[in-house]
Amino acid sequence: MKKYICLLCLLALGAVNVNAQGQDDNNDNKVSVTGSIQSDILVPQEDLKIGSPKYKDKVLTNTFFDLNLISKNVDAGARFEFLKHPLPGFEPDYKGYGVPYFYLKGKFEKLEITLGNYYEQFGSGFILRTYEERSLGIDNSLLGARIVYKPYKGIVLKAVTGEQRRYWAHNDSWINGADLELNLGEWFAGLQKSDTRIMLGGSFVNKYEDNDNDNIMVDRTHKLNLPQNVNAWDARVQLQKGGFNILAEYAQKTQDPSFTNGYIYRNGNVAMLSASYSQRGMSVLLQAKRSNDMAFKSDRNSIGVSSYINHLPAFTQDQTYALAAFYPYATRPDGEWAYQAQLGYKFKRKTFIGGPYGMNVKVNFSHVHAIDKHINLTGSIDNVNVKGSKGYGSAFFKWGDQTYYQDLNIQIERKISKTFKLNLMYMNQFYNKTVVEGEGGMIHSDIFVADGKYTFSP
Repeated sequence: MKKYICLLCLLALGAVNVNAQGQDDNNDNKVSVTGSIQSDILVPQEDLKIGSPKYKDKVLTNTFFDLNLISKNVDAGARFEFLKHPLPGFEPDYKGYGVPYFYLKGKFEKLEITLGNYYEQFGSGFILRTYEERSLGIDNSLLGARIVYKPYKGIVLKAVTGEQRRYWAHNDSWINGADLELNLGEWFAGLQKSDTRIMLGGSFVNKYEDNDNDNIMVDRTHKLNLPQNVNAWDARVQLQKGGFNILAEYAQKTQDPSFTNGYIYRNGNVAMLSASYSQRGMSVLLQAKRSNDMAFKSDRNSIGVSSYINHLPAFTQDQTYALAAFYPYATRPDGEWAYQAQLGYKFKRKTFIGGPYGMNVKVNFSHVHAIDKHINLTGSIDNVNVKGSKGYGSAFFKWGDQTYYQDLNIQIERKISKTFKLNLMYMNQFYNKTVVEGEGGMIHSDIFVADGKYTFSP
């Protein structure tokens, strides 16, 4: 392990702000070499009193080293990962080391072409979002080709193809997709004069996955006929005028029986409406989302967090304090209704409430509920929620019986003096641990936080 760490240190030293330039001092020939290294290290200690486990390895580490070469027309890069002795809490397949990410990118006036590994997102990510989140052990990049074409102002066309990464290998399925965005505000002078922007977007993604080796049996004699092609599309419109911003988006997926949905043959869909308003000293956010059977994976039989092609954002506030973040909510892939409202206001300086330095207040409320699911028990296999059936029915606006998650957050930030700043937070939370984690019931928490920061005078 020491030789790998020494090698990474040498590479990092040689990759910090290195510039190569031609003799004619032409910026077109300039090449920048940049790199970064991140290493999270844990030295585990066995403690029988608190029940901490015993590890075979004396040192656990998740280490990443990125190296990039950047020029006017060509970029290239790679990432070395050392996870032979990973930190606790990650899936077993996360263990290993190598260079799982590399790319070559060509940049032209209206065209950009990437070969190798890349990340991409169409719209809000309902049918395609590949990204890296090291702290969660997620890296679902695509290995293949990506094209971004801008033929005219206000038009952006993307096309992608490739296989998806799953830890240290790639799934056998093939992902193809295209995305088109039209920004009408760049075409019409009237919209520009009125400070109005209108965006229209549409996306399509196809997953081709062979089914020759899948033997999913309904009973001893009946095998599921799994679709080799699964298609998904997304349509969205966004309006911005002054401080107002409204986004409406809808996506749908064809029948995609998988381990996640119990191998039922049901179309998936998700609809979202988001509206916000902001001006100096005030902001408002209102969001609603309904999803139904929208787990979209490049491996229909995979278990866990890997192999997701898409991403459904959770309408909950991100927490910065460890206690408040102890029960984070993750979107239910089988379906949910989610709502979020947020108000932010800054009380001005030298007012009764604002005091001499002003005061910031933010209130956030989130609620996530089950969707309606009903089964028509008529004896037909198409109406029973079992393998090979069409699953359940669901009325669009009707709620189910369970609350999955709810929280209310109130945050106050106030500068008391030139050297002291005080942050106060209250959180009221309901977390359905049985639904999210499989057991534990409904957990109700009331959390109070007081955080003071004192700045010593120089």
